[in-house]
Amino acid sequence: MADQRFGGIKIRHLYKIFGPNPSTHVDAVQKGLSKTELNEKHGHVLGLRDINVEIPSGRIQVIMGLSGSGKSTLIRHINRLIDPTAGEVLVDGVDVVKMNETELRAFRRHQTAMVFQKFALLPHRNVLDNTIFGLEVQGIERSKATDVAMRWLERVGLKGFEQKYPNQLSGGMQQRVGLARALSNDAPVLLMDEAYSALDPLIRTDMQTVLLTIQKEIKKTIVFITHDLDEALRLGDQIAILRDGEVIQQGTSQDIVLRPADQYIANFVKEVNRGRVIHVEAVMTALHPGAGPVGLAIAAGTTVEEAVRMLSSAPEGDARVVSPSGETLGLVTFRQLAGAMVNSQEVAPRHDSALSVAL
Repeated sequence: MADQRFGGIKIRHLYKIFGPNPSTHVDAVQKGLSKTELNEKHGHVLGLRDINVEIPSGRIQVIMGLSGSGKSTLIRHINRLIDPTAGEVLVDGVDVVKMNETELRAFRRHQTAMVFQKFALLPHRNVLDNTIFGLEVQGIERSKATDVAMRWLERVGLKGFEQKYPNQLSGGMQQRVGLARALSNDAPVLLMDEAYSALDPLIRTDMQTVLLTIQKEIKKTIVFITHDLDEALRLGDQIAILRDGEVIQQGTSQDIVLRPADQYIANFVKEVNRGRVIHVEAVMTALHPGAGPVGLAIAAGTTVEEAVRMLSSAPEGDARVVSPSGETLGLVTFRQLAGAMVNSQEVAPRHDSALSVAL
């Protein structure tokens, strides 16, 4: 298993300008030159503007945005498939931007793994040989590499398919091979660029479940790119939403749904099933000092939808929200829960630091 002391990723003041002389225009962009002006006056394209994202170790960071927002450009800076025009990309405290060729090669082999949208499997290799490819590059002996690969193929549900070739597999199965290959490398950082967007909806949901289940064990630092809000809300411990190369809002799924930063974000979340995203802690009211036990106990982290289901069959009208240790955190009523599912005004704003993402 990857080193649990891994310190996460910090992206600081990252800029990317595409064109023949990008460095000559950085200062103007930093001073406010717009994307349109940069293109029309100087023939350069602004890919990223002043990106600041901090990703704690062992968490899933979703980068979300529509086509052309810069999300795929951003993820490719983490393993320096794209060189930035300005800024820092610190992985476990080391600036990837400053690595020389030898250091970068070692970094890519041992500290990052990538899962691509188009699977990127080698058609002349069977499932097993595709899975061990990264281990071969690292110089791991065949028998050990095979043991590792077989373990991950079993974990992603492909035991018995190791001798099949990519053209004999469905899209979902091919993506499972890609995930097994990435996990076999045992790198602390897993980069997933629109990894599930080519899959049918049911298969996509299944693959999300596979990832979440495995992540509970491996606790890797995962950067997941998507244009799908439901996928972002389901997978992300943190979400950053990009538009035209800039971060418009970042935070937890609770932040994004309950407190959209502007109308652009509000339009994104207006059709979200709020009951499946909002947790009971966002709805509860504090207990009065000295108040005794009340009603049903509902664990913190329970969604509003599940809490409504639980309360609908309970005789009491109130429920206690309790911590993992059993401490009562607050009270919630059926009316509060129902209101939170349809009306954002029913949920009082919170300023809990746990619901914010440090820049």
